[in-house]
Amino acid sequence: MVILRSSELREMDISEIQEKLEELKAEYSKNISQSAAAGVYENPGKIKELKKTIARVLTIINEKEKET
Repeated sequence: MVILRSSELREMDISEIQEKLEELKAEYSKNISQSAAAGVYENPGKIKELKKTIARVLTIINEKEKET
């Protein structure tokens, strides 16, 4: 999954953004479960970046909902 930038997200519709959010959450949970099973974080930088991207997406969704 490519990490999304704020400018890319602002150009999308809310439904497209919510689809991306679901994809990001699924990838995040997959990485967390793999890390928990292995006992060692395989790629902690990716997990951190996914958390930041999920927060960014949620922020933009809230901004778009307030506009309407």
